[in-house]
Amino acid sequence: MAERNLFIKIGSFLIGLIIILLAVILSIRFGANDITYSTIWKSIFQYDASDSNHILIHQLRIPRAIAAIFVGAALAVSGAIMQGVTRNALASPSIMGVTAGATFFVAIVFAIFRDPSYSAIVIGALVGAGLGVGLVFLFTSIAKGGITPVKLALAGSAITSLLSALSTAIGLKFDISKDMSYWYAGGLSSIQPIHVQIAVPLISGGIILAILLSRSISVASLGDEVAKGLGLKTNFVRILSTIAVLILTGTAVSIAGMIGFVGLIVPHIVRIIVGVDYRWIIPMSAIFGGALLLVADIVGRVINDPFETPAGAVTALIGVPFFLYLARKDGRGL
Repeated sequence: MAERNLFIKIGSFLIGLIIILLAVILSIRFGANDITYSTIWKSIFQYDASDSNHILIHQLRIPRAIAAIFVGAALAVSGAIMQGVTRNALASPSIMGVTAGATFFVAIVFAIFRDPSYSAIVIGALVGAGLGVGLVFLFTSIAKGGITPVKLALAGSAITSLLSALSTAIGLKFDISKDMSYWYAGGLSSIQPIHVQIAVPLISGGIILAILLSRSISVASLGDEVAKGLGLKTNFVRILSTIAVLILTGTAVSIAGMIGFVGLIVPHIVRIIVGVDYRWIIPMSAIFGGALLLVADIVGRVINDPFETPAGAVTALIGVPFFLYLARKDGRGL
């Protein structure tokens, strides 16, 4: 039985990688200007700087595909961490106020600097992500009856609505609504190589930290009493887990805006495949999160051609029914 389970886990991991590889090819292939497979092959192995299609592939299509993979991985891993540490099936960056907080501070950065550098946007998103999750836990902790999964979801929804409204108000007040519309919609249409160069190392670091914490998160998911009985320093694990979530979500928002539900859907699907061991859940979430967002980005480009539907809208079509299903179960059954 153990060998069969290991075979399923490894097989699922490889399937995820194959899906990503095929989706990358399709992502490069389709867009405002469709590109032939032969052109893609030549651009990779016989690059011609005078060919506009080759330039398009290397400057826009490949960075966009890489960004989709890493943003999806970041959001999925963040959701897995949050669900494990809080033992809340409804936890995810978009529901717990993290993405809204990051977007709120991005709006502040645009209001102050008008044309900010990407580094400033990243810093603002990281600070805002911390603000969002901090407010959710603050309001939940002072409520009667203590912290419960449903209260966390409700507080997260309330804080998300508040920070989103404040972001809109800032956009109107400082006449930056057009600049902020990209972050509100959630998409990958404005990805540039500089975004990938800065974001990929940050997200990679966050995922590595999450993997290093995966065993501790597995123990923490058993509950505080059991975890402490097994010698786990629960507060220390929560602090490091929060840092990982802030790095992953803040960086993801800084390049792709408010893309919701990836962090909610993927960990639940992965948990069905690999069980409750976070040493498998976290890396598998990274793979399937990247695959999901990459596919969603492709669907958004072809579903209403020649217009582009933001990837965030595509993930919401899947995520909203999934969230309602989990909410009906009152957040139980991790």
